[in-house]
Amino acid sequence: MSSIFEGFLSTPEILEAFSERNFLEAMLDFEASLARAQASVGLIPEAAARSIIGTCKVDLFDVAKIVRESGQAGSIAIPLVKSLKETVGLFNKEASEFVHFGSTSQDVIDTALALVTREALGMIDVDVSRAIAALLALASRHADQPVLARTLMQPASVTSFGLKCAGWAAPLVRGRQRLQARARDALNVQFGGAVGTLAHMQGKGPQVLALMAADLKLKAPAFAWHTQRDEWVALGCELGLMVGSLGKIAKDISLMSQFEVGEIREPTEPGRGSSTAMLHKHNPLASLVALAASARAPQRVAALLAAMPQENERALGNWQAEVAEWPGLLMSAHGSARAMGQALSGLQVDAQRMLANLEAVRAGLASEAAVEWFNPALALDAGRMTRAQVITLTAMIRAIDAPAPESVPA
Repeated sequence: MSSIFEGFLSTPEILEAFSERNFLEAMLDFEASLARAQASVGLIPEAAARSIIGTCKVDLFDVAKIVRESGQAGSIAIPLVKSLKETVGLFNKEASEFVHFGSTSQDVIDTALALVTREALGMIDVDVSRAIAALLALASRHADQPVLARTLMQPASVTSFGLKCAGWAAPLVRGRQRLQARARDALNVQFGGAVGTLAHMQGKGPQVLALMAADLKLKAPAFAWHTQRDEWVALGCELGLMVGSLGKIAKDISLMSQFEVGEIREPTEPGRGSSTAMLHKHNPLASLVALAASARAPQRVAALLAAMPQENERALGNWQAEVAEWPGLLMSAHGSARAMGQALSGLQVDAQRMLANLEAVRAGLASEAAVEWFNPALALDAGRMTRAQVITLTAMIRAIDAPAPESVPA
């Protein structure tokens, strides 16, 4: 999925997760699990299942050819299943007729997408957790550090940098919890056959579904969700909210790191954020990535919502549009989470510049306004008050923070 135009806005790991090879491997995992479950309940011969399972190895297939043929077929599943049947037939001709038995294209594609999404969510969770930990450490360290609060892009009064960091962390913690909850709801096996009835399963469909869910470590849904997209799209909406919360932090960092403000700075390393023409520049690269993600994610989420009115039992066009938008949303989410996790872990804070900016505003005001809003004693009082607030807030955030990344379905 990598592109010269957007590869730098994501991460190598998630680009690989949504690569053609990895996705086809997930589809083959579905086919192997299907054959294993069907053999265990007597729907297909054990020998046929062994042949199918043994052939569901991505190295045996021409991935590029299957992808090319998907354009004419209208689905990546059609050329894959065709190739799987042919390859199984080379070793066991009788077994080929049991490949993909009683299933349909959307079953294998949706389930593969759930498997790859689970992998992607685990990556996102790790980096969001890193960002949260960094923010809570900054909040504690700078709990009583006075800094200029700004409203409507103008100087307002005094706040604490620690309180600002706690305020950045809270939406990430809430978003992380919601993402994990939505993942538990949405990461389902898709298994309904042609019209969701599992008519070819001879009454054993629920058993096959349960066995596949246990094998693939996904949830067994009450209904085939071919056109019931609410839980899946809800997960997408939560990803959009997480990207927005990360983008808010990036916006503040980019503003506070401007030369004229100079209160914080993203971490420096050779070649990071450099300019081709102006060697003195230090561009806030992490903020760039997170802000680019926050500009793109809303359109992805809107496309998911727009695709929800899907026709009858299987959709024409809308489901295909949703599937095409999905990887980009997760790529943006991980790019943003990784960028912010790295930046916040090494964020450079200039306390003296924060105090100087406060003093510059205070000195330029009429005496009455200066006394009311920027008296040095007020800054000290704000520091004392916000230290207590930050301690309380960080304790609350830590208390509600979700479990470690392994809580995402594995």
